[in-house]
Amino acid sequence: MCAAELKFLPEHFLRTDDDDDAVFYRPERMVHHLDDTARATLSSFYGKTLPQNARVLDLMSSWVSHLPAAPYAAVTGLGMNRTELEANPQLSKRVVQNLNTDSNLPFNDDSFDACLIALSVQYLTQPLDVFAEIGRVLTVDGVCVVSFSNRCFPTKAVAIWKALDNSGHTGLVTTYIRQSGMFGEPSYVDLSPSPGQSDPLLVVHARAV
Repeated sequence: MCAAELKFLPEHFLRTDDDDDAVFYRPERMVHHLDDTARATLSSFYGKTLPQNARVLDLMSSWVSHLPAAPYAAVTGLGMNRTELEANPQLSKRVVQNLNTDSNLPFNDDSFDACLIALSVQYLTQPLDVFAEIGRVLTVDGVCVVSFSNRCFPTKAVAIWKALDNSGHTGLVTTYIRQSGMFGEPSYVDLSPSPGQSDPLLVVHARAV
């Protein structure tokens, strides 16, 4: 059975803490989830991958977007904590929304040239719906970049994520994108800057069709 044919079950998306996410994310957490070297590597990858003057959607955003200093037409951040979003100087628009209770993105079709999910895909309980929505709001050939490491809030990460290693996470994100039906074939790159010394950094990216 190929990845596109895998069947997800409700238990795959159970969490240790299944209480209202708004309670967990109410306190602001002004912390980094990657070390300095890995953050610089992710920023460099964005600089090489995102088109100039792109309209960027930073999904599951917080106080930092890891974007390089480059000219973007707009950067819209959608996240769970208003204080964190307000502290992010790269955002030109801020939206507070819990994608686990409402996966419908509040944007028109073809609104963005790029969508980023940095270090947070492991918390999605409705990933196929979210990726379908990402495909809808991206322009044709718009790029979706999903980055992840080996860190997480374990009580909020879904069961299937916690059961897999980094290689399995790559396959899982690739499957999410494929099964959404909104993208061309995903690509994968291991950006880990200094294995054994710096945080691992993996990226799956694909273009909307």
